[in-house]
Amino acid sequence: MTKKHRVISAGEFKMRCLALLDEVAHTGEPILVTKRGKPVAKLVPARKIEPEALHGSIVRESDVVRPVDAAWDAAS
Repeated sequence: MTKKHRVISAGEFKMRCLALLDEVAHTGEPILVTKRGKPVAKLVPARKIEPEALHGSIVRESDVVRPVDAAWDAAS
């Protein structure tokens, strides 16, 4: 089942941008922006990223600045 989005023209979006951002943040309902009747963008609320979701997403490497011990040819 497809959910219907509120649809507005790019001109209306341009005039009411800040209010529409507040509305989407408050209601959580996306807004489809069209130009000449064709969809060009969708305004959706930003999702919160919980710190637990980032666990394990960072990898610590050794010294990435020190030269490696292997010979290489910069021209190739």
